[in-house]
Amino acid sequence: MAETLHRHAAARTVDTPLPAEAALAPAGRAVAALARLVAHHPAGWRWLARRHHPVLDRLAAANARSTCVRAARRVPAYQAFLRARPGGLRRRLRDFPETDKRGYVMAYDASARCRDGRLPERGVVVDESAGSSGRPFNWPRGERELRAVHRDIAGYTGLAFPMRRPFVINAYSMGAWATGTTTGAAMARIATVKNTGPDLGKIVDTLREFGPGHDYLVTAYPPFLKHLRDRLDAEDFQWSRYRIFASCGGEGMTEALRDYLEQRFVRVRSAYGASDLTIGIGAETRFTVWLRRRLRTDAGLRAELLGRGEQRLPMVFQYNPFATYLETNERRELLCTVTSPHVLQPRLRYNVGDEALLVPYRRIVELAHADPVRRAEFRTAVAEERMTLPLLLLFGRSDSTVSYLGANLYPQDVEYGLYTGNPYAAEISRFCLTLHEDAALETRPVIHVELRRPLDTAARAALADACRDGVRAHLTSVSRDFAQSLVEDPTAGDLRVQLHEPDGGPFAAMQKIKNVYLVR
Repeated sequence: MAETLHRHAAARTVDTPLPAEAALAPAGRAVAALARLVAHHPAGWRWLARRHHPVLDRLAAANARSTCVRAARRVPAYQAFLRARPGGLRRRLRDFPETDKRGYVMAYDASARCRDGRLPERGVVVDESAGSSGRPFNWPRGERELRAVHRDIAGYTGLAFPMRRPFVINAYSMGAWATGTTTGAAMARIATVKNTGPDLGKIVDTLREFGPGHDYLVTAYPPFLKHLRDRLDAEDFQWSRYRIFASCGGEGMTEALRDYLEQRFVRVRSAYGASDLTIGIGAETRFTVWLRRRLRTDAGLRAELLGRGEQRLPMVFQYNPFATYLETNERRELLCTVTSPHVLQPRLRYNVGDEALLVPYRRIVELAHADPVRRAEFRTAVAEERMTLPLLLLFGRSDSTVSYLGANLYPQDVEYGLYTGNPYAAEISRFCLTLHEDAALETRPVIHVELRRPLDTAARAALADACRDGVRAHLTSVSRDFAQSLVEDPTAGDLRVQLHEPDGGPFAAMQKIKNVYLVR
């Protein structure tokens, strides 16, 4: 396959753009070049994030189209991919076909997916995805590509986490996984860094040895932050003497978990990325956290923004369309084009499998000003970071549900029920959700809960009751289908909770890099 692709490296698959598009493309490239120049330093990144204007969105789209055109000329795999699909004149970005793992990454070898069909012999770091899709994949990244990612991460961190004498404890998994190694290198631009990995003992020792004279930022997956809070509480850690922030990614986080963590941490913020693409696609700000929490309680705002009948609460991020241009298809799946010319393996309208909505910043401004209370809260929320970038509302993987009596049960709703007001929340290590058919042929949801430590019989019963009641109450409040099923059949609320010792039950076969919430 590779030899065939190299023989056709000179092929041209994209026709000449229309005059208007031809004018926009150079302008988009010029603005993108200016953006990269200003963002060379984290302070420049912050300056740009506060001055994004809607007129730049058209230029960002033209820049993304130019990225596809350049790849069609220089990337053998992409040339072959386009030739195999009808298209004719590709006047607009959306005329270029989507790419994904199965149809593009698995169909062509790593070198053919590189610019000029060549994997450089040096200066390349290969990241490995965690394999949550069933198979790990390798993602080569060049030196200049990584430097750009590091700048973006450092710029956002300096904006979202105002710290004096910053000390970053990088608790992401180390090794071949992209997030841990990339985060450590990026944070070294702006802070002292210790790459502990997800080792609770090392983190506790580090905090005590370096003391409260630093402001700490712990970077980790959301469940690990809970483990850390619970461990420090168990050791009577003097939280009041320290300022500890937290940054997380890799999976979604509920506001119930954020509330639980922010009882100890100064601030907890999430970022969105994917090993397939880059780890810095979008990030939370004080503004996006306010919006998400407002969507939880403001039915009118929720209907205006998400649509009537939408029961899920998405993660909300802001993103830079000149770095990663985002679109959605007719199934609301997120498509991403990484526009940097330094990307070794271009990602072009890449479908990572996440469901999302994209919303201009100005749209939120309009909705906020429609209500006096919203307007006052909005002004407070945006006063600190002042970012005017567009918003990514992320629902997660489109198939991440369990269907029960006509209702869709989402792991995030189960998490709300497990943690909201639960006096035994500290005993929960992680959870997963299954459907089980019993001897009477009744199918019920089963919530499997892994314990942090062994408990006696009374404590186990109290924890199981609290989990069952909490999840049932939350599902009743957010899902009309579930609430109606309780009216029609009270036994529909018979949610099963099974407690397991550490690494017991379904958790014995699970890797611990990321949580698995659905077991089919």
